[in-house]
Amino acid sequence: MVQDGPVASTETDPTASAPIDHAAWDALAELYHRYLTGLVLALVVDHGEDRAAEALFGLFRRQHLDKFLPGLEKLGLADEPDAVACAKYHYLSNHVGGVGVTFVGESDRKAWVRYLPPRWIFDGTALAAIPTRVARAMLHGWHGHNGVSLANPRLGFVCTGQTMDGAPGLEGYYIEEDHELAVEDRVRFRFGERCPPVDDEQLPTLAADDWPVERLAKAARNYSMDYIRNLIAVLTEQLGPLDTRALLYRTGRRIGMQCATATTATLGETSPVDVLSRLLAAHGDEVTVTHQDADRAAGVVVQRSWRLMRGLEGECVPEWFDGWRGLWEGVLAVEGRNRGVDVRIEVSERLDRGDSSFTWHVSPDSDPAPF
Repeated sequence: MVQDGPVASTETDPTASAPIDHAAWDALAELYHRYLTGLVLALVVDHGEDRAAEALFGLFRRQHLDKFLPGLEKLGLADEPDAVACAKYHYLSNHVGGVGVTFVGESDRKAWVRYLPPRWIFDGTALAAIPTRVARAMLHGWHGHNGVSLANPRLGFVCTGQTMDGAPGLEGYYIEEDHELAVEDRVRFRFGERCPPVDDEQLPTLAADDWPVERLAKAARNYSMDYIRNLIAVLTEQLGPLDTRALLYRTGRRIGMQCATATTATLGETSPVDVLSRLLAAHGDEVTVTHQDADRAAGVVVQRSWRLMRGLEGECVPEWFDGWRGLWEGVLAVEGRNRGVDVRIEVSERLDRGDSSFTWHVSPDSDPAPF
């Protein structure tokens, strides 16, 4: 989804009055993608395999409960046979998010899905550090709950291969059995079966009239945002707010620095203030900027909403923002240094503490702290 340079566009977001900044949407989606991968790896390293597996289970169960049934309706799959609808859902929803997936409908009661390498969530070489148990937790969190959500106790998922175990992709099939499945059989592992060849002409498609370019672009941006939103909530449940803040901040700053050059390349020639304001606005938030110098290396960015956490207001704690800001500090630390200046970010007002906005102050740092 990421472009090599800025994308000029006058298209408008139908839910907002401001023009769509497609380059910023792409940059934000990719940055959150990397942040998600980084957080999974940090969980494995800092908290161990068991905790990481519990977090991935919780994340994918939460994603499932939020997205699955409404998604079937949005994608026009509600009237399909259950096994077919589930496999088509994974194919279509992941394609919207930029993830490589194939679909094979074997019958009304058996349908295959295969997630192609490179695996999106375990991006790049991260795959080598993901324990099998952590990867399986995702399937138990989502795929094993489809039958429950559809009130079909005979529906389960059979995994026939995982990439981290040496198979050329994560593949398996939804199957409606003749009998009710025990809880432990909702996800089963049968290495040795193989997905049939894909018939491209039988792959599901989205109706162009229902899914114009603007809607697809928004869905791709939301795909990564939703994972981060739900993971933050799950981490807080499992680690507590203080450990969650530390994990979010430490990992976010690293990922922000690591991805800063790619992020600014996607945005195009810009400045520290513009980088921050465009990425914040790309969430769908109302953002205004007051530039304080000619080079736009210093300025005030006012963010009047926090769409990333929309719907979680009752769960939100100050530690979420404290951790999340590390991502932007990391990006601007490298962006500023590439311009020969150290950049400081301070926040004087905070929505999560009852103020009317997040007010970000970006300025050159004449006395940066040593690392």
